[in-house]
Amino acid sequence: MKVCCVSRESPRAFAKKATGEQADLFVFGFQGVEAVSYERELKGETGYFEELARLSKERNAVVVCGFVTDTRGLKRKSVLVAENGRILGVSDMLNVIDGEVGSGANLRIYYTKIGKIGVIVAQDLYFSDALASLALCGADYIFCPYEEMEEIETVLCRASSFYYGIPIAVCGIGYGIT
Repeated sequence: MKVCCVSRESPRAFAKKATGEQADLFVFGFQGVEAVSYERELKGETGYFEELARLSKERNAVVVCGFVTDTRGLKRKSVLVAENGRILGVSDMLNVIDGEVGSGANLRIYYTKIGKIGVIVAQDLYFSDALASLALCGADYIFCPYEEMEEIETVLCRASSFYYGIPIAVCGIGYGIT
């Protein structure tokens, strides 16, 4: 399986490339996407979700992308997963650290053509119970879109991957580690 961590471009800029990287899975950090309003998405005023689904279809791949969602003023860090033109779902960050965003409701494993992928959203990487839950529930891989990374995320990614016996990839602004 080939994973491409896109750490410097927005999904929109990446999709505009006529010839680009081919991979089984593309992971985008939180770069280049403004807050996505569910209300505006549903009204058709914006099309971020559609763009990501289209990118997954054009590249015949799974796309995992982090962004901030806005539900009538309640902001969350979220990750959208799309495969072959279909949106498989959106996962929210469960643990609030800095108070700038709210927390979500559950962890989820997505069944894709490349296997069962678990999604950890941003600072949820700091909480080993989330990683343990995904590993114990049968995820084949765990992916974590992130913002700006420091050294601790690299250490956590590698240590957690070793401890839980599962490949983990983190993609942040300007940095990706598998």
